[in-house]
Amino acid sequence: MNDHCFWAQTKARKKLKIGETVTVGEKFQVTIRARQREFFVLDLNENQNLREMIEICGHVPLPPYIKRAADEFDLKRYQCVYAKRDGSVAAPTAGLHFSSKLMQEISETGVEFAYVTLHVGAGTFAPVRSLDLKEHKLHSERYFVSDSAVEAVKKAQKRGSRIVAVGTTVMRALESASRTGKIQTSSGETDLFITPGFKFQTVNALITNFHLPRSSLIMLVSAFGGKNRILEAYRFAIDQGFRFYSYGDAMFVEPSQEVYGKRNLPDLSWTAMPEEPILDI
Repeated sequence: MNDHCFWAQTKARKKLKIGETVTVGEKFQVTIRARQREFFVLDLNENQNLREMIEICGHVPLPPYIKRAADEFDLKRYQCVYAKRDGSVAAPTAGLHFSSKLMQEISETGVEFAYVTLHVGAGTFAPVRSLDLKEHKLHSERYFVSDSAVEAVKKAQKRGSRIVAVGTTVMRALESASRTGKIQTSSGETDLFITPGFKFQTVNALITNFHLPRSSLIMLVSAFGGKNRILEAYRFAIDQGFRFYSYGDAMFVEPSQEVYGKRNLPDLSWTAMPEEPILDI
């Protein structure tokens, strides 16, 4: 929220109380001010700085399904080679497949790169607990689509080239900037929840990892590629022993006919999710 006040998820031996002060590391004093759903609002002493606390006491925020502590390898590897802005609580994992060398090789084939920002928030990984998707609300995430990125997209569209989003974060950023029907320079907070029936305005193809079951991410991918096609891809991935999640494999998704055809009707058939055995990976 600022240099001294922030939202956080906490883990402690006992229930934390509003007004209680706890010590982080050896020198940082944090006071619990309020609770907002799964988050606490915390205050640092005025003479202490959040960024300093993170740099001294923090570690690479590996996802909870990685059952080990982060090490020096993660400090470099759990970061996209083109990352520039601080802000995400986790890496946009589709970007982890790219090295500087690979990007150079891709550029030499004539592919152009443009960069956008979406800071991954903790809510991205929260499971969808409601059977009615209309009741699920994503935490808002900060994003920024610059003039140069918009210009690159428009030029590509004009010459008939595809816009390939590297990751669901890029998809959300581009589609958030395209809510009027055409992409435009945009920044701020987005809580865009992409589910089957969503009308895509900008993205023509998607590179993405294999996501957690019952997550908003798998719904986004299914909205774009078609639920049945994506479930078929997941079944194939399981049969072939593909790796899932952050350090896992990726797939290249082209839009289904429902996305680019005229049958773009709302589909809330995800209410059947708990009965889908493929989603109990």
